[in-house]
Amino acid sequence: MIADYILPFYLYLFLFVLAFDIFLLFNWIFKVLRIEKIKSTRFRLTSLSAILFFSVAVVVAGVINFNTIRTSEYRIEIPGKSSKINHLKLAFVADFHLKEKTNIHFVERFAKRIEIIKPDIMVFGGDIVEGDREDENMKVFEKYLSEIKTRYGVYSVLGNHEYYAGQDKGSFLDKSGIKVLCDTIVVIDSSFNLGGRLDNHFKARKFIDVFMKSVTDSLPVILIDHRPTEIEQVIKTAVDVQLSGHTHDGQMFPINLITRKVYELSWGYKKIGNTHFFVTSGIRLWGPPVRTSGKSEIMVIDINFTRQ
Repeated sequence: MIADYILPFYLYLFLFVLAFDIFLLFNWIFKVLRIEKIKSTRFRLTSLSAILFFSVAVVVAGVINFNTIRTSEYRIEIPGKSSKINHLKLAFVADFHLKEKTNIHFVERFAKRIEIIKPDIMVFGGDIVEGDREDENMKVFEKYLSEIKTRYGVYSVLGNHEYYAGQDKGSFLDKSGIKVLCDTIVVIDSSFNLGGRLDNHFKARKFIDVFMKSVTDSLPVILIDHRPTEIEQVIKTAVDVQLSGHTHDGQMFPINLITRKVYELSWGYKKIGNTHFFVTSGIRLWGPPVRTSGKSEIMVIDINFTRQ
């Protein structure tokens, strides 16, 4: 537990020490402060105290940010085709990483927030569970998640952490009343297609063109893929909306700068071609419970089906 906070503390301690050394180099060149002052005991103690204070402050702020649930709202339009409905309110989260030591009250607050949002459909984007379903707290999590009720149901895909934890059969999700889409597409109320792809770790994962063969062409297509890694392939298909997670938006600065180079879209929303892409920074995290990049979010997407 202590190590969970020591790791980010050392990260920011290193960054602040590095920044201080860069300042000393700058001062050596431009002589902003006198050398005597920099060598004084008072200056050194003040500098050390400031570095330690700001390192701790950043970690504390990251803990608060991590435990604060925020809602990110978006509005988009897609072709309605022959859909029976004109509007869909979709709630999307990913990367819960539920395990025995996950804060029960956080999961409770999440379930209550979804109840307030009142989405038409609830979608999970993978990495929901990584613990043993027999753990006592996991059964409590099942209870809270099973209380989420929407007009069109609750759906999820499997992420890489379900694969690691042997949850590839979706037992926790089944007990939580969540329908798991394993490289399958379902038609929801004759109004839209909802597809869910397996994570890259699963050998049974289909190529996107093979996956899309079972799509009902006369209806809009919403796709869930845990990782936003095949954007160029997806935009060549009939997918209208893709929902992904996995990136955590880097979780901690400056790691987010790396994820933004790795992924074309590491967080947020972007329309590429005719496809609307959404990547959430995750409702929780894996590893240290500190978030200095991104936010613990629920994405709420209002989709209007347009008519020609």
